[in-house]
Amino acid sequence: MRIFLTGATGLIGRRLVADRLSRGDTLTVVSRDAGRAQTLGAGIDVVEADLTRSGDWQKRVDGCDAVIHLAGAGVGDRRWNTAYRKLLVDSRVESTRRIVDAINDADLRPSVLLNASAVGYYGACGDTPLDESAPAGDDFLARLTVQWETQAARAGRGSTRVIMLRIAVVLDPRGAALGKMLPVFRLGLGGPLGSGRQYFPWIHWRDVIGLIGFALDNESVSGPLNVVAPDAVTNRVFTKTLGRVLHRPAVLPVPAIMLRLAIGEMGRYVVASQRVVAERALRAGYTFAFDRLQPALEDLLQ
Repeated sequence: MRIFLTGATGLIGRRLVADRLSRGDTLTVVSRDAGRAQTLGAGIDVVEADLTRSGDWQKRVDGCDAVIHLAGAGVGDRRWNTAYRKLLVDSRVESTRRIVDAINDADLRPSVLLNASAVGYYGACGDTPLDESAPAGDDFLARLTVQWETQAARAGRGSTRVIMLRIAVVLDPRGAALGKMLPVFRLGLGGPLGSGRQYFPWIHWRDVIGLIGFALDNESVSGPLNVVAPDAVTNRVFTKTLGRVLHRPAVLPVPAIMLRLAIGEMGRYVVASQRVVAERALRAGYTFAFDRLQPALEDLLQ
């Protein structure tokens, strides 16, 4: 399979590149930093470009079998201000707009677009189960995700199948949320965030890669897809389980107000409750490698 890929140097992107190369796929990777992208493996075709701007890079979509668009500024990478909020929007919405323009202009269109999205689409919903038919929320991240998916959906007006990957918190010791938690928890200083009663949607990185491959190959999969493990747990359960796997106490709560002081606006989303369910993945027949939290954490950390 010939795949056009963005976000290849990110946490999931690097895992995905290794997986697809092992399957014999041909990859065209677009990155702001060509030098960094070229370290991903031999035989990758690297194009240096800014995805938020139109350019010759868009011609490389023509003739590809699939497009996987994972690029976007990290939501938790910096404290939010006006400039960074704009970057969060542009790096998702404008890049997706340009990619879909390239798909729609191609003489030989890709048969499928897998576009990253996020469970932030749903906003804070307490303990209400959220399958893919649940409505969008109305906070900043929810509105951003709606814009993001709206751009991706334009590719579906032609012959391209479109999947919006609503990705939960990805568990990977190399980085992201778990990578930031581990030093604190290993010191025995971890604990629930806020009340701890909020649901914490999670997924092992292997199942992110697995669901991407499943969606690529399964023509019955289209539209939004919750990329989340079936084991819906609260933040308190998550932190207790992480402490148990690390053989460390995890009882020191972090008040919501302290989170707001420490990380600003992002703090309100950290304690938002989202009971996201893997309805479409399970119905389509995907078998999770890690459908329960404790075995997932044991695999990652032991």
